[in-house]
Amino acid sequence: MTSPQIEIQVIAAIVAISCAIPGVFLVLRKMALISDAISHSILPGIVAGFFITQDLNSPLLILLAAITGVITVVLVETIQKTGLVKEDTAIGLVFPALFSIGVILIAKNANDVHLDIDAVLLGELAFAPFDRLILSGMDVGPKSLWLMGSILLITVSLLFLFFKELKVSTFDAGLSSALGISPVVMHYGLMSVSSVTVVGAFDAVGAILVVALMIAPAATAYLLTSDLKRMIGLSIGFGLFAAIGGYWVAHVLDASISGSMTSVLGLVFLGVYLFAPQKGLLAVLYRQKQQRTEVSLITFLLHLNNHSEENERHINHLNEHINWQKVRSKTVVDLALKNNMITIKDEVVSLTDKGNDFTQRALEYILTNKDERIETMKDDFFLFRG
Repeated sequence: MTSPQIEIQVIAAIVAISCAIPGVFLVLRKMALISDAISHSILPGIVAGFFITQDLNSPLLILLAAITGVITVVLVETIQKTGLVKEDTAIGLVFPALFSIGVILIAKNANDVHLDIDAVLLGELAFAPFDRLILSGMDVGPKSLWLMGSILLITVSLLFLFFKELKVSTFDAGLSSALGISPVVMHYGLMSVSSVTVVGAFDAVGAILVVALMIAPAATAYLLTSDLKRMIGLSIGFGLFAAIGGYWVAHVLDASISGSMTSVLGLVFLGVYLFAPQKGLLAVLYRQKQQRTEVSLITFLLHLNNHSEENERHINHLNEHINWQKVRSKTVVDLALKNNMITIKDEVVSLTDKGNDFTQRALEYILTNKDERIETMKDDFFLFRG
């Protein structure tokens, strides 16, 4: 590998980690769209910073852009609190307006400045290694590497210092206030870190990849775990995989690096969305099928409990009178036999002692409708466990 190839992958990896950490909290707070709003609405801050300093490399651009990001959040929440529109509508109103202001300012006052709109939206990591940081005449590496490295260091430090406060304020704002932790301070602190991260990655990877790296890894990790620390670790892992894997996909296909990384993120999310053990689509469909079978089993056992006549308990009765299809009937009967709830003699079905016990408790649950009873029943009797 050449030196630029290594630098591109290192920059992408650092950006991925930097975005994954605040991204987890944005996803948990149901504020994923805010990252997209911030990534576009910071443009007026960048333009204003340039007008003041006349230098595209000035730290003031990052500061003003971050402040614009926080202003975006304040405006969204102010509009939302009126109760006239919902949060997604407020976001859709605020960020196009701010982004348009930035575009107008560029078009009217900075036509000769390299603030290309296409580069802002798409980004191009391939050019990042050529924008070097020179200190005392010595080349110390790409500017993006140092900038994002510094942001990552700050983000990780803040995470370790305020992990408990972030966790409590994210999951229970009321408890946070009771413990003396200001949810408002934590909220705007998170928004500030998110804004700074977005601004730092803006030039290197563009707004589209920033949003993808901030949300997709966290959303993917959320499908695999409910533990916050594991979620952060998995989110970082998915981000790194997409950053490195996406680069090599782009290398093989001779395609856009940012586009390839975003595509890898999409494929990873799709795979987890389909095959996650607990929250995946296939697992959910399988559980729903189990639940339908369990409901049918209760219906069948209650029918047996209510009828002593042999013709009502004949195996063919399921198809002839309950109007179940043969496949469904066989599934229910097999599940009841598997759990020792029935016996079959001369094609006449009878409840066992275990079946009687279960049926009585099922009736008790139906009559009292107390949630704790059904959980005990499932643990004691059911399930496709044999």
